[in-house]
Amino acid sequence: KKTAEMVKVGFVGWRGMVGSVLMERMLSEKDFDSSYTPVFFTTSNVGGKGPDIGIDIPPLKDAFSLDELKELDVVVTCQGGDYTNDVHPRLRAAGWTGYWVDAASSLRMREDAIIVLDPVNRHIIDQGLKDGVKDYIGGNCTVSLMLMGLGGLFQEGLVEWMSTMTYQSASGAGAKNMRELVAQMGAVAGAVPAALMDDRANILDLDRAVAAALRSDALPHDNFGAALAGSLIPWIDKGLESGQTKEEWKGVAETNKILGNAVPIAIDGQCVRVSTMRCHSQAITIKLTRDVPLPEVEAAIAGYNPWVRLIPNTKEDTLRALSPAAVSGTLEIPVGRLRKMNIGPEYVTCFTVGDQLLWGAAEPVRRMLAILLQHLRA
Repeated sequence: KKTAEMVKVGFVGWRGMVGSVLMERMLSEKDFDSSYTPVFFTTSNVGGKGPDIGIDIPPLKDAFSLDELKELDVVVTCQGGDYTNDVHPRLRAAGWTGYWVDAASSLRMREDAIIVLDPVNRHIIDQGLKDGVKDYIGGNCTVSLMLMGLGGLFQEGLVEWMSTMTYQSASGAGAKNMRELVAQMGAVAGAVPAALMDDRANILDLDRAVAAALRSDALPHDNFGAALAGSLIPWIDKGLESGQTKEEWKGVAETNKILGNAVPIAIDGQCVRVSTMRCHSQAITIKLTRDVPLPEVEAAIAGYNPWVRLIPNTKEDTLRALSPAAVSGTLEIPVGRLRKMNIGPEYVTCFTVGDQLLWGAAEPVRRMLAILLQHLRA
């Protein structure tokens, strides 16, 4: 058992996109209280001023200093996989036995690490703490969002297999990609003569102007490698020998690890980058383990956690609540377009959306820190 003064938590990567969302959430939830001592680290501005969190904090420390890091009970990092791959093994080899909480993917599939999504696998997290597990890693964004929305079906043993087709936003690729998407939008708009926006103008001329802009070498594409504005990119992450991309492989690998399944549930699909700024969406087909009446399926989904929202399968409700525009910046996980499929009574389909910077990245990390602090004080 440790007092607040004894528990030191280090934050690395707090200025990046996921780190900024984490800081915003922690400030909103008043997580920077007197229950621990926060220490902020930097990879480029040692000795500089840290963030304004409402309490006095020391100057920024060196994120590569093993001596500084070894003083911590918990490291919370959103710095990315390169930092983790460099620092984590050297810190462990130096004898550090603290807790490592990470938003990056580097350590997810290690046997001695737990992928954290506590509304789904709190029992696995608690057992890990009892067993002395020290590495707790946030999961893949689309996997976490899918489980937050459909975890009730897994809990009830209703999923035989699942196919998920994802529509992933620009922010999932990073801040530079978000800016490039906006730059592409601006370039396309700038390439269209004002006269073509007149309702009396030939619409095919407008279409040709847009197509030419999207195919032009002048279109900014250093980060995406292709046009995303007004288009899509059906490839995310590197390719695997199976024909999948690594992003698609994560669907089956991470889902089953999060759930702790001894017998894996088959999950596959295609991951597509689309021209939204924030939030990932998924169109999902599920083969049920048995023919279950649709109201029971709805009840299993709606009652699973406080954040899932079952959206009635109507045009009005879908337009109102089931889109990135409706969900961005919120913790809600709407699930809609839910229905039985005409290919058989054991098949259902649905569509779900979630803010991947929240439940898909920062929120599981924030909540894992709270669980660790409670554990350290116990």
